[in-house]
Amino acid sequence: MELDSKDLNAKERWEKAVSKATSRFPERKETFTTSSNIKVDRLYQPKGEEVNKELGYPGEFPYTRGIQPTMYRSRFWTMRQYAGFGSAEETNKRFRYLLEQGQTGLSVAFDLPTQIGYDSDDVMSEGEVGKVGVAIDTLEDMEKLLDGIPLDKVSTSMTINAPASILLCMYLAVGEKQGVPFEKITGTIQNDILKEYIARGTYIFPPKPSMRLITNIFEFCNQYVPKFNTISISGYHIREAGSNAVQEVAFTIANGMAYVDAAIESGLKVDDFAPRLAFFFNAHNNFFEEVAKFRAARRIWAKIMKEHYQAKDPKSWKLRFHTQTGGSTLTAQQPDNNIVRVAMQALSAVLGGTQSLHTNSRDEALSLPTEDSARIALRTQQIIAYESGVADTIDPLAGSYYVENLTDEIEKKVNNYLDRIKEIGGAVQAVEEGYMQREIHHNAYEIQKNIEKEEEIIVGLNKFTLDEEVEPDLMKVDEALEKGQIKSLTRIKEKRDNEKVASALAALSENAKNERANLLPFILDAVRVYASVGEICNVLRDEFGEYQGV
Repeated sequence: MELDSKDLNAKERWEKAVSKATSRFPERKETFTTSSNIKVDRLYQPKGEEVNKELGYPGEFPYTRGIQPTMYRSRFWTMRQYAGFGSAEETNKRFRYLLEQGQTGLSVAFDLPTQIGYDSDDVMSEGEVGKVGVAIDTLEDMEKLLDGIPLDKVSTSMTINAPASILLCMYLAVGEKQGVPFEKITGTIQNDILKEYIARGTYIFPPKPSMRLITNIFEFCNQYVPKFNTISISGYHIREAGSNAVQEVAFTIANGMAYVDAAIESGLKVDDFAPRLAFFFNAHNNFFEEVAKFRAARRIWAKIMKEHYQAKDPKSWKLRFHTQTGGSTLTAQQPDNNIVRVAMQALSAVLGGTQSLHTNSRDEALSLPTEDSARIALRTQQIIAYESGVADTIDPLAGSYYVENLTDEIEKKVNNYLDRIKEIGGAVQAVEEGYMQREIHHNAYEIQKNIEKEEEIIVGLNKFTLDEEVEPDLMKVDEALEKGQIKSLTRIKEKRDNEKVASALAALSENAKNERANLLPFILDAVRVYASVGEICNVLRDEFGEYQGV
């Protein structure tokens, strides 16, 4: 929120921001009411009391109550279902289906070989091609993945980290072929390598060159792709690895600070890149703690960016985040129970003020989701948006003694962790020493003990179980898809101009030796001539080496 006048009080500033926001995005209704025709106001505040500065107004520092002045009264969150399996053609069909069902943004899941920089024909890829996501080897696969999907109208999120620069360049190259200028392309790459070392494991290069690639992306997009979110700093996988809510926020924000530090050290000004930083959180089972977690995370980040980094642009203070419901909370036993879990988790994300949301499908503890399960997951979001009324007023749980206390306590405990990480020397040093990994492992161990002792109840798993489970219909990836993908890759490598490929890879190799060179233009040149993910990664492996873990 950018306001010139310093004379306005907080309420007047907010009302001016509302007027500006609604002139661009009018509210969904002229008047919001309950089913009993009781008027629902835009915002509720304490009567006859000055508003607590730690809460403030929506769209105003410290953003406890949300980053937009009208929140969901003008626009719902982006409903972005995560999908990807088998070949690019198969995934494109699922994308089109979900868009037809009312999904408002794409979210791409890549297979394991793509995530760790191997081509489908590599011996390391055997048995994994297209299994946990879509196989992308060359620009042709990205063209097939996005066939018929206009990149000037659809925002795409890509869960990719170590090879994020390559997949981003492929996406941009498809945009070029569609005639869409870089400056009109929107979306997000996850691009968060630190959490891979901490929690997930799909890393390739050591921390230093990995951080270089990330800052290269910041620099390139700041200049050429200004609407693209250059990183999604992910607490989701930290939570999936076994952390608690406080650790999820603390370690995510510590990683975020490391990326800000690296970008500043590379010569970027904080306000040149910070507005395009995005975050990715988990929505877990403890409903009120999750709502409070999201509110606390916004407040903590706003203070860090304004007070520690001295960012001047209010957009740099705003923590914008995507949420996914908790995959690790899903049970293979009685999978229909997962529909209820996902609905509660999704509701906590909405009440916590998320900007976009993915709802997991009921069968994901057993397989990739079927089309029916994916539709139910999307309908869960749509029912929350259109039927529940929770989006009709801003931050409806504000002022709850419990929620406000939880928000304050989470903020305090997160800051304690941040102080400890600072003492260690920052997030990169904490990762290299294994500090965050040990904290997560210890918490995961305690959770598992509690489940086994039935001190923590998981319905259908350790209580209210069934003697016989009904086998649901599951989606299975056709094993023939791997052979088809390898055949397609072989054909591409034979028909492309291999002299141009060799020249582009040689230029990338030469510039990788120069720490001051931005590698994105050279990766983009290689992608345009159909160099593969594996070929590009192998060039960088030769120059950077591979990370071996703690």
